[in-house]
Amino acid sequence: MALRRFGLVALATDMTIEGDAARLMPWGTQLHVTRIAFDNPTTEENLRNTGPRLRAAADLLVPGVDLEAIGFGCTSASAVLGPGIGDLLDDRAPLVTPTSAALRGFAALGVTRLALMTPYLAATTDLVGDYFQRHGIEVVRRSSMNHADDRDMARLGADAIMQMALESDHPQAQALFMSCTALPALGLIDRIEAELGKPVITSNQSLFWAMLDQAQVPAAGPGALFRCRTW
Repeated sequence: MALRRFGLVALATDMTIEGDAARLMPWGTQLHVTRIAFDNPTTEENLRNTGPRLRAAADLLVPGVDLEAIGFGCTSASAVLGPGIGDLLDDRAPLVTPTSAALRGFAALGVTRLALMTPYLAATTDLVGDYFQRHGIEVVRRSSMNHADDRDMARLGADAIMQMALESDHPQAQALFMSCTALPALGLIDRIEAELGKPVITSNQSLFWAMLDQAQVPAAGPGALFRCRTW
């Protein structure tokens, strides 16, 4: 059986996304990864500067080989760059971002009201929250851990992430979204869902779920999201 091949453009400073990908991509698939330069801190200007770097990076993903999709591994940058981010690449394969993936996941789960938790500074959290608001998702609470460097975000311990996730919930929220591809939260999803009694979606979980779902590749993974299919 031929492998179903996918691409990923990750930030040079992301220490989490490839490990999460290894846990989520099923047998019969192959993920090819390249990276782009990123300048911390995660300000709007630095996030926007990722845009011009995307095409050259994507061109390095096994040239001449068909890909099912290309993922872009930065939630806040994809919120800043917006829906037009796909125009920055050639039409080689569909582009999936954590924000577009999250919206696909919210629709599959029937979520319209959201609590948002991030490891970012509050201003960066608002970039993601405002993106969801513009796309019809009511963000009823925004919570920030106030880190400026994604390498620090990747070093956060499970206890700190778990505590922040529980504190970030809101009674009116139908789900909790934990933003940032560097956040090591994948292994906590089932525990947090059990505590909150509602779906918990993370950037990496939704990114790889959406890439696989769009390509109609069955896969298993943590949380309510991986029990959903749109096909």
